[in-house]
Amino acid sequence: MPRMSATRWLGRWLPALIMMGLIFFFSSVPGSRLPYFGRWDVLVKKSSHAIGYAMLALAYFSALPRSLSPGYRWVTALMMAVLFALSDEFHQSFVDGRTSALRDVGIDALGAALALSGRWLYSSNSSSSASA
Repeated sequence: MPRMSATRWLGRWLPALIMMGLIFFFSSVPGSRLPYFGRWDVLVKKSSHAIGYAMLALAYFSALPRSLSPGYRWVTALMMAVLFALSDEFHQSFVDGRTSALRDVGIDALGAALALSGRWLYSSNSSSSASA
């Protein structure tokens, strides 16, 4: 099997690298500089967690080799997202005015799992309707 060129590898992994960088950047913002959304604050912030990790998991899924089964890529992408969420919560524990919470890892994992499941269902429906 031919090796993937560095350019092609970077092209496949760049979205995941960008998402990881953005998550790290936003986690580095001190608590005193975070916006406050009034009565919607918790919903906005927790939804942002789920959406960010949904995008990260999809980027991981797309970057993983196509030679792997979709199920294996699904599980691997989810585990990668959860591991990054754990490392991000650890990082956040060192940021002034921020806290680390396993609840946020759960929200991140839920967002990742829902996005991967939606992709799985969409691709399953697309392939079955294409063959009909």
